[in-house]
Order: sequence, then structure tokens, then C-alpha cells
Amino acid sequence: MPVLVASDLDRTLIYSAAALALTMPDARPPRLLCVEVHESRPLSYMTETAARLLTDLGDAAVFVPTTTRTRKQYQRINLPGPEPAYAICANGGHLLVDGATDHDWHARVLARLADECAPLDEIREHLMRTADPVWVRKHRVAEDLFAYLVVERELLPEDWVKELAAWAENRGWTVSLQGRKLYAVPKPLTKSAAVREVARRTGAELTLAAGDSLLDADLLLAADRGWRPGHGELADTQWTAPAITALPERGVLAGERITREFLRAARGGTTAGAAG
Repeated sequence: MPVLVASDLDRTLIYSAAALALTMPDARPPRLLCVEVHESRPLSYMTETAARLLTDLGDAAVFVPTTTRTRKQYQRINLPGPEPAYAICANGGHLLVDGATDHDWHARVLARLADECAPLDEIREHLMRTADPVWVRKHRVAEDLFAYLVVERELLPEDWVKELAAWAENRGWTVSLQGRKLYAVPKPLTKSAAVREVARRTGAELTLAAGDSLLDADLLLAADRGWRPGHGELADTQWTAPAITALPERGVLAGERITREFLRAARGGTTAGAAG
């Protein structure tokens, strides 16, 4: 039976220049491969070693990129290895099959959202009314499914974020702060639901996963084995679960370690790392 590998992308497998965390001497950084260009500028990277490992992983398992990015944002990424047969975008709102949207899946997601949480317009109106232009740079809606703000992190009031999270919780939504983006996402909109659907379609009996943010927690809990890097929301809150390995690496080297662990586990080997 195939092994399914579902991995978050940003700050898990791929990294912006600001998130690389190259703390070693300038003469000793890993060689990097650019995997995303936006508006003619390089945007995201992985190490060349991670790129080779990911190519091997594509031959050893069903690799499923699993991201909160919109479909358009995802399609900018040029990952090494075989083209994934499945990809999950918009935090589970869209399932791509051979690059095309599965409309039946999307309709099922919309039905759940209508039944189980407050509408997007209510959340948008609250963000527009309460977020201060002093620290908000952009208001965005992704795929008509969820909202996010681009913020000046050093000016963002911590109390406002806590108040927003409590307000959203009562309406069936989750708040997640990742770098300069603050997300408001419906609770029924999950990566794990889409991953379970891919597992059903492929007949996978073993699911491996990795992620760094609060929006990845359900994905990790749904997997048979999971890994989280030493940075991000989950690391900051020391989030853990029995089948999760907390890695010490941070930045782009965490991405390389995660890819190595995926490949080892997909081939039936054991993993080394600090369980936590």
C-alpha cells in the first residue's frame, strides 16, 4: 500500500529569505535552490540537499503539498521531483487532482461551512472595523473561504490578537499569526479532512505529515507520524502529541531535516530526533 506524505509548505518545506535562519558563518551556509518566483523576483527556497531528497520522496510515496495558500499562490511554486498528483490548497478548501480543481470536493466544503460556522462577511466586517490602519498593511480574502491581514508585527497589539481569537472562537473560526500574516479561518476548513480524502482515494495505510503553525495541528494529529520544526506557532507554544517529533532545527535546515525524515519513514526506516 502507498505511503501518503502530506506537508505544509511555507516555513516547513520552503522558506522566504527572511525565514531562512542562516545562523552559521557566511562561508558555511547550505547551497540553496529557488523554488518560487513572484513578479520576476526570487521568493522561496529550499536547500539543494532537501531538493534531492524531495525528488526521491516523490518516487517513494504519494507526496501531497498541503498549504493555506490559494491555488494561484501555490501554482507559483516549482518543487523538484515528480509533479504531485494531488495538492491541497486554501487550508483544505480546494483539492487539486493532476493540477485541476475537484469541484465536488469544494462543494462539500462549502456545505460544511454554511452549516457549522459564521459567514465570512461577518468576520471581514469585524476585521475592517477593529484592525487599526497604523499596523495593518493589507486586508485580504482567500478564495472566498477565509480572511487574513498583512500586519506590521512589531506594532501589532498582543491584546487585540487575543480578543480577536476569543471573538472568532465563539463563531466557529480560528485565528493564527504566522510571520506578518494574521489568518482568520473557519474551524471546519481543515487540511486534515482533505488529507483523509486523498488517503481514501489512494488506499494509503500510512500517513506522514509536517507543519509549523496552529493551522497545521489538525493535520499532524490526523497523521500516523508527524514532525514539527523548531520554529513557528507550534514550537513557540511547545505544542506536542504522542506521534509528533519536535525537531531542534530552525529555518531552512528544518525543511531539509523534515524531508530526510519523510523519506526514511516512507522507506520503512526509523527516525532520529527529539520526541516532544
